[in-house]
Amino acid sequence: IMEISYTYIILFLAPLITGLVVMYLKPSLSANLKLLLSFSGSFLLAICFLHLIPELYHDYSYSIGIFILIGFLLQILLEFFSKGIEHGHYHASKEKRIFPYALFLSLCIHSFVEGMALVEPNHYHEHNFSNTSLLVGIIIHKIPIAIILATLMLTNKISFKSRLVSVLMFALTAPVGLYLASTYGRVLVDNVSILNALAVGILLHVSTTILFETSEAHKFNLKKFLVIVIGLFSAILVLL
Repeated sequence: IMEISYTYIILFLAPLITGLVVMYLKPSLSANLKLLLSFSGSFLLAICFLHLIPELYHDYSYSIGIFILIGFLLQILLEFFSKGIEHGHYHASKEKRIFPYALFLSLCIHSFVEGMALVEPNHYHEHNFSNTSLLVGIIIHKIPIAIILATLMLTNKISFKSRLVSVLMFALTAPVGLYLASTYGRVLVDNVSILNALAVGILLHVSTTILFETSEAHKFNLKKFLVIVIGLFSAILVLL
Protein backbone atom coordinates (compact mmCIF):
# COMPACT_ATOMS: atom_id res chain seq x y z
CA ILE A 1 0.00 0.00 0.00
CA MET A 2 2.84 2.39 0.86
CA GLU A 3 4.47 1.75 -2.51
CA ILE A 4 1.21 2.36 -4.38
CA SER A 5 0.52 5.57 -2.45
CA TYR A 6 4.06 6.79 -3.10
CA THR A 7 3.58 6.37 -6.85
CA TYR A 8 0.28 8.24 -6.92
CA ILE A 9 1.58 11.06 -4.72
CA ILE A 10 4.73 11.62 -6.80
CA LEU A 11 2.77 11.50 -10.07
CA PHE A 12 0.38 14.13 -8.73
CA LEU A 13 2.69 16.46 -6.82
CA ALA A 14 5.56 16.79 -9.32
CA PRO A 15 3.59 18.57 -12.09
CA LEU A 16 1.33 20.37 -9.60
CA ILE A 17 4.19 21.93 -7.62
CA THR A 18 6.06 22.76 -10.84
CA GLY A 19 3.01 24.51 -12.30
CA LEU A 20 2.33 26.45 -9.10
CA VAL A 21 5.95 27.61 -8.86
CA VAL A 22 5.78 28.93 -12.43
CA MET A 23 2.45 30.66 -11.73
CA TYR A 24 3.78 32.51 -8.70
CA LEU A 25 7.44 33.11 -9.61
CA LYS A 26 6.87 33.61 -13.37
CA PRO A 27 10.35 32.49 -14.50
CA SER A 28 11.34 32.85 -18.16
CA LEU A 29 11.91 29.76 -20.31
CA SER A 30 15.60 29.02 -20.75
CA ALA A 31 17.94 26.76 -22.71
CA ASN A 32 18.21 24.56 -19.60
CA LEU A 33 14.61 23.48 -20.18
CA LYS A 34 15.56 21.99 -23.56
CA LEU A 35 18.45 20.15 -21.92
CA LEU A 36 16.07 18.72 -19.32
CA LEU A 37 13.79 17.60 -22.16
CA SER A 38 16.76 15.99 -23.94
CA PHE A 39 17.66 14.12 -20.75
CA SER A 40 14.08 12.93 -20.25
CA GLY A 41 13.78 11.91 -23.91
CA SER A 42 16.91 9.77 -23.83
CA PHE A 43 15.97 8.32 -20.43
CA LEU A 44 12.48 7.34 -21.65
CA LEU A 45 13.83 5.89 -24.90
CA ALA A 46 16.27 3.69 -22.99
CA ILE A 47 13.50 2.57 -20.60
CA CYS A 48 11.35 1.62 -23.61
CA PHE A 49 14.05 -0.49 -25.26
CA LEU A 50 15.59 -2.00 -22.13
CA HIS A 51 12.49 -2.63 -20.03
CA LEU A 52 9.04 -1.85 -21.41
CA ILE A 53 9.25 -3.48 -24.85
CA PRO A 54 10.98 -6.69 -23.59
CA GLU A 55 8.32 -6.86 -20.86
CA LEU A 56 5.51 -6.52 -23.40
CA TYR A 57 6.98 -9.27 -25.59
CA HIS A 58 7.63 -11.63 -22.68
CA ASP A 59 4.54 -13.55 -23.79
CA TYR A 60 4.62 -12.85 -27.52
CA SER A 61 1.47 -11.49 -29.11
CA TYR A 62 1.18 -9.99 -32.60
CA SER A 63 -1.34 -7.46 -31.31
CA ILE A 64 1.30 -5.85 -29.08
CA GLY A 65 3.18 -4.43 -32.06
CA ILE A 66 -0.09 -3.22 -33.58
CA PHE A 67 -1.01 -1.28 -30.46
CA ILE A 68 2.49 0.19 -30.14
CA LEU A 69 1.98 1.58 -33.66
CA ILE A 70 -1.51 2.82 -32.72
CA GLY A 71 0.00 4.64 -29.73
CA PHE A 72 2.64 6.15 -32.00
CA LEU A 73 -0.06 7.39 -34.41
CA LEU A 74 -2.20 8.63 -31.52
CA GLN A 75 0.64 10.88 -30.37
CA ILE A 76 1.02 12.29 -33.91
CA LEU A 77 -2.71 13.12 -33.81
CA LEU A 78 -2.47 14.67 -30.34
CA GLU A 79 0.35 16.94 -31.46
CA PHE A 80 -1.88 18.57 -34.04
CA PHE A 81 -3.69 20.05 -31.04
CA SER A 82 -0.90 20.32 -28.45
CA LYS A 83 1.44 22.07 -30.91
CA GLY A 84 4.34 19.90 -29.75
CA ILE A 85 4.49 21.00 -26.11
CA GLU A 86 5.34 17.38 -25.18
CA HIS A 87 8.78 17.80 -26.72
CA GLY A 88 9.46 21.43 -25.88
CA HIS A 89 7.70 23.50 -28.52
CA TYR A 90 6.23 26.70 -27.15
CA HIS A 91 3.90 28.89 -29.18
CA ALA A 92 2.09 31.79 -27.52
CA SER A 93 -1.35 32.43 -28.94
CA LYS A 94 -2.09 35.74 -30.65
CA GLU A 95 -5.55 35.70 -29.12
CA LYS A 96 -5.10 36.59 -25.45
CA ARG A 97 -7.43 35.46 -22.66
CA ILE A 98 -8.77 32.56 -24.73
CA PHE A 99 -8.26 29.23 -22.99
CA PRO A 100 -6.48 26.70 -25.28
CA TYR A 101 -8.98 23.86 -24.82
CA ALA A 102 -7.71 21.62 -27.64
CA LEU A 103 -4.08 21.97 -26.52
CA PHE A 104 -4.96 21.30 -22.88
CA LEU A 105 -7.14 18.27 -23.67
CA SER A 106 -4.44 16.68 -25.83
CA LEU A 107 -1.86 17.12 -23.05
CA CYS A 108 -4.24 15.51 -20.56
CA ILE A 109 -4.83 12.51 -22.85
CA HIS A 110 -1.07 12.18 -23.31
CA SER A 111 -0.51 12.29 -19.54
CA PHE A 112 -3.41 9.86 -18.90
CA VAL A 113 -1.93 7.21 -21.19
CA GLU A 114 1.53 7.71 -19.64
CA GLY A 115 -0.01 6.88 -16.27
CA MET A 116 -1.39 3.61 -17.67
CA ALA A 117 2.13 2.55 -18.63
CA LEU A 118 3.07 2.26 -14.96
CA VAL A 119 1.02 -0.94 -14.53
CA GLU A 120 3.29 -3.95 -15.00
CA PRO A 121 1.40 -6.30 -17.36
CA ASN A 122 2.94 -9.53 -16.09
CA HIS A 123 2.10 -8.65 -12.49
CA TYR A 124 -1.24 -7.03 -13.07
CA HIS A 125 -3.20 -9.16 -10.66
CA GLU A 126 -0.81 -8.19 -7.86
CA HIS A 127 -1.24 -4.45 -8.51
CA ASN A 128 2.51 -4.13 -8.72
CA PHE A 129 3.69 -0.52 -9.05
CA SER A 130 7.43 -1.14 -8.58
CA ASN A 131 8.28 0.34 -12.00
CA THR A 132 10.49 2.98 -10.42
CA SER A 133 12.64 3.61 -13.48
CA LEU A 134 9.65 4.45 -15.68
CA LEU A 135 8.15 6.58 -12.90
CA VAL A 136 11.36 8.61 -12.74
CA GLY A 137 11.36 9.02 -16.53
CA ILE A 138 7.73 10.16 -16.64
CA ILE A 139 8.28 12.67 -13.83
CA ILE A 140 11.37 14.11 -15.51
CA HIS A 141 9.30 14.41 -18.68
CA LYS A 142 6.22 15.95 -17.01
CA ILE A 143 8.11 18.72 -15.19
CA PRO A 144 9.15 20.66 -18.34
CA ILE A 145 5.66 20.12 -19.83
CA ALA A 146 4.12 21.62 -16.68
CA ILE A 147 6.54 24.56 -16.94
CA ILE A 148 5.61 25.23 -20.57
CA LEU A 149 1.87 24.78 -19.91
CA ALA A 150 1.87 27.22 -16.97
CA THR A 151 4.05 29.71 -18.90
CA LEU A 152 1.67 29.51 -21.87
CA MET A 153 -1.29 30.26 -19.60
CA LEU A 154 0.55 33.27 -18.18
CA THR A 155 1.57 34.57 -21.60
CA ASN A 156 -1.98 34.26 -22.92
CA LYS A 157 -3.24 36.12 -19.81
CA ILE A 158 -5.60 33.34 -18.77
CA SER A 159 -7.34 34.10 -15.45
CA PHE A 160 -5.68 32.88 -12.25
CA LYS A 161 -8.61 30.58 -11.45
CA SER A 162 -8.43 28.92 -14.89
CA ARG A 163 -4.65 28.52 -14.59
CA LEU A 164 -5.01 26.92 -11.17
CA VAL A 165 -7.74 24.52 -12.29
CA SER A 166 -5.83 23.55 -15.46
CA VAL A 167 -2.61 22.81 -13.57
CA LEU A 168 -4.58 20.77 -11.00
CA MET A 169 -6.39 18.78 -13.69
CA PHE A 170 -3.17 18.14 -15.60
CA ALA A 171 -1.53 16.87 -12.41
CA LEU A 172 -4.44 14.49 -11.80
CA THR A 173 -4.49 12.85 -15.25
CA ALA A 174 -1.54 10.46 -14.84
CA PRO A 175 -2.67 9.16 -11.40
CA VAL A 176 -6.20 8.70 -12.78
CA GLY A 177 -4.80 6.81 -15.80
CA LEU A 178 -2.81 4.54 -13.50
CA TYR A 179 -5.80 3.93 -11.22
CA LEU A 180 -8.26 3.13 -14.00
CA ALA A 181 -5.79 0.86 -15.82
CA SER A 182 -4.98 -1.05 -12.64
CA THR A 183 -8.57 -1.30 -11.41
CA TYR A 184 -10.69 -1.66 -14.55
CA GLY A 185 -8.16 -2.61 -17.22
CA ARG A 186 -9.28 -6.23 -17.44
CA VAL A 187 -12.91 -5.14 -17.80
CA LEU A 188 -11.98 -3.19 -20.95
CA VAL A 189 -9.50 -5.61 -22.56
CA ASP A 190 -8.53 -9.25 -22.07
CA ASN A 191 -4.82 -8.46 -22.13
CA VAL A 192 -3.79 -5.31 -20.22
CA SER A 193 -0.51 -5.33 -22.13
CA ILE A 194 -2.51 -3.59 -24.86
CA LEU A 195 -2.84 -0.53 -22.61
CA ASN A 196 0.89 -0.57 -21.94
CA ALA A 197 1.61 -0.95 -25.66
CA LEU A 198 -0.40 2.21 -26.39
CA ALA A 199 1.67 4.07 -23.79
CA VAL A 200 4.94 2.71 -25.21
CA GLY A 201 3.96 3.95 -28.68
CA ILE A 202 3.37 7.43 -27.28
CA LEU A 203 6.63 7.40 -25.31
CA LEU A 204 8.59 6.23 -28.35
CA HIS A 205 7.21 9.06 -30.48
CA VAL A 206 7.87 11.75 -27.87
CA SER A 207 11.36 10.55 -26.94
CA THR A 208 12.54 10.14 -30.54
CA THR A 209 11.11 13.51 -31.55
CA ILE A 210 12.98 15.19 -28.70
CA LEU A 211 16.24 13.48 -29.63
CA PHE A 212 16.15 13.78 -33.39
CA GLU A 213 14.80 17.27 -33.93
CA THR A 214 17.51 19.32 -35.61
CA SER A 215 19.36 21.99 -33.68
CA GLU A 216 19.44 25.62 -34.76
CA ALA A 217 21.26 26.05 -38.10
CA HIS A 218 21.61 22.23 -38.17
CA LYS A 219 24.77 22.46 -36.05
CA PHE A 220 25.99 19.68 -33.81
CA ASN A 221 25.12 20.55 -30.22
CA LEU A 222 27.76 19.00 -27.98
CA LYS A 223 26.00 19.97 -24.75
CA LYS A 224 22.74 18.35 -25.91
CA PHE A 225 24.62 15.23 -27.08
CA LEU A 226 26.34 14.85 -23.70
CA VAL A 227 23.01 15.26 -21.87
CA ILE A 228 21.47 12.57 -24.10
CA VAL A 229 24.37 10.19 -23.34
CA ILE A 230 23.99 10.89 -19.61
CA GLY A 231 20.24 10.16 -19.88
CA LEU A 232 20.87 6.83 -21.61
CA PHE A 233 23.48 5.73 -19.09
CA SER A 234 21.28 6.89 -16.19
CA ALA A 235 18.49 4.61 -17.40
CA ILE A 236 20.92 1.70 -17.75
CA LEU A 237 22.18 2.25 -14.19
CA VAL A 238 18.65 2.49 -12.79
CA LEU A 239 17.71 -0.81 -14.45
CA LEU A 240 20.79 -2.72 -13.26
